[in-house]
Amino acid sequence: MPGQAEGPSVRLLRVGEQVRHILAEILTRGDVHDDVLAKHVVSVTEVRMSPDLRHATVFIKPLLGKDEEAVLKALRTNTAFLQREVANRTRLKYAAKLKFLADESFDEGSHIEKLLRHPKVARDLEASDDTE
Repeated sequence: MPGQAEGPSVRLLRVGEQVRHILAEILTRGDVHDDVLAKHVVSVTEVRMSPDLRHATVFIKPLLGKDEEAVLKALRTNTAFLQREVANRTRLKYAAKLKFLADESFDEGSHIEKLLRHPKVARDLEASDDTE
């Protein structure tokens, strides 16, 4: 339909989810021989694939957000190994280049929650509930 924004295709979403599962499994099993990654539980929250499937943006969050920069650095150091592992476990024509970023959505959600709990905002929300 004209005028509607088109999101990622089902294939992009499916491949992104497949890559997410593979990376999560690798990190959970401790297949990456890295001291920093061995000490942290890392969640792979989302993988966004480029339309040509050659690039994957991987969003991660260490448990409780601890040592996020150190974990990101360790993942970036081990990118070649992780790319090889993903390429071996997927049936794609090209090995996707991985780019690791911190997932800020949790922080954003916490910030919004904090704002909504502020007394002035809570008072305004209660007032709007009364008028409905």
